Amino acid sequence: MRRALWIVSIVLAGIAGVAGCTTYRPQPIAPEQLAQQFEQRSLASPALHDYVVRETGHDVTPWPPISWNREWLTLAAFYYSPALDLARAQWGTAKAGIEVADSIPNPVLQLPFQYNTPNPGPGAPVTLGFSLDIPIETAHKRGYRVDQATHLSEAARLKIVEAAWTVRAQVRSAMLALYAARERTVFLSARADAERQIARMSRRRLALGQYSQPDVDAAVLADTQAQSDLAAARSAGRDARAQLAAAIGVPVAALDGVMLDLSAFGTVPPAPPPADAQRKAIFDRADLRASLADYAAAESALQLEVAKQYPDIHLGPGYTYDTGTNKIAFGLAGITLPIFDQNQGGIKEAEAKRKEAAVRTEALQDAILGDLAHALARYESSVEALRLSDAHLASARQQLKSQATAFAHGNADRLTFTQASADYQTSEVARLDAEVAVQQAAGALEDVMQQPFGHDAASVTLSEEPPR
Repeated sequence: MRRALWIVSIVLAGIAGVAGCTTYRPQPIAPEQLAQQFEQRSLASPALHDYVVRETGHDVTPWPPISWNREWLTLAAFYYSPALDLARAQWGTAKAGIEVADSIPNPVLQLPFQYNTPNPGPGAPVTLGFSLDIPIETAHKRGYRVDQATHLSEAARLKIVEAAWTVRAQVRSAMLALYAARERTVFLSARADAERQIARMSRRRLALGQYSQPDVDAAVLADTQAQSDLAAARSAGRDARAQLAAAIGVPVAALDGVMLDLSAFGTVPPAPPPADAQRKAIFDRADLRASLADYAAAESALQLEVAKQYPDIHLGPGYTYDTGTNKIAFGLAGITLPIFDQNQGGIKEAEAKRKEAAVRTEALQDAILGDLAHALARYESSVEALRLSDAHLASARQQLKSQATAFAHGNADRLTFTQASADYQTSEVARLDAEVAVQQAAGALEDVMQQPFGHDAASVTLSEEPPR
């Protein structure tokens, strides 16, 4: 009776363990609901306000802001961006891997039973009982698995930072495109008006016999080209607006009525010293730090493969009732004998993966340094080109002023003055192109360092926890 109770208690303990397991809970995805949630996203959302307050550490009043600058839009992108949601989810998966690596192997309960005929003993003609297979890992294998999973989790966490920088760069690029389109529209609108007046005056002069047909055709062609350039600038503005909405993760309609502060793109920040830029690129780049974490994980994987040369121990305590005989076992259930290859194949594979991780890290660092040198040279050359464009624009402004004075005193006709106005707007567009080139070069330099400089040096931070 006592033996039966012992066996029943073991079985009940196993049943209790199964009863404490986590249950499955379905979470179906409804595409219609996802589309509806996306369309409801807004920059005036109270939940977004709570997130911004939590990230900045201070309240934002009024809400929403009267004007949205690059900092506020970047925070909104951090809140809504699906790329960051994916990176955070992948980090959650990696963190769960630490728990898996740290888990202790469960013992195995065995319940043998057989009926004996004829009966060889004085007792009941059955053999029954229970035994346990208790695995015990040796050589710190579990610790190496935990180390490997921890390094992989750190690499996944750093990929959140890398994804955040990508989102930040997309917001910056879209805002710059919108700034360029708006400024170009202003200049090209003035130029189109001037070219339209020139074409009209040319036709009048042709009717009076003061102009030839080729002169009129040239004026009409210039007018047509100016109207086409203006239409292209307006189209670019609409495209940039859609690009900005996509970078933030909101529908385009969410930007309706939103005032955007693009004034920061009108300044030219000084380039950081090369030594500082290199230091930031080496120590602040999230992808390089993630690559180092991957290398550390490869190191731990190699240590685990080396440790696998040492066998694990399986304890096998148990009790058996064998046709009237009580048998109690305290032996070893098994020991793996590494007599053939001592896990040499696994060790060589782990060594190769460690070498691959080291080469990948070195190649990434070389690429970063090369990109940094190119970005610094590009920024310096673009700033120099902007200085030359400023000088050219100043000369064009002086010429326009002279033509305006001559026209006011009757020394120049309206056609000549209007042509000078059109030429001046062309110089304004050329200067804008040079300014945009500087901002693009500055963005490329920021991307290499993964660190803002200039007007955005006091950049926003990023929470690694899901915002929603």
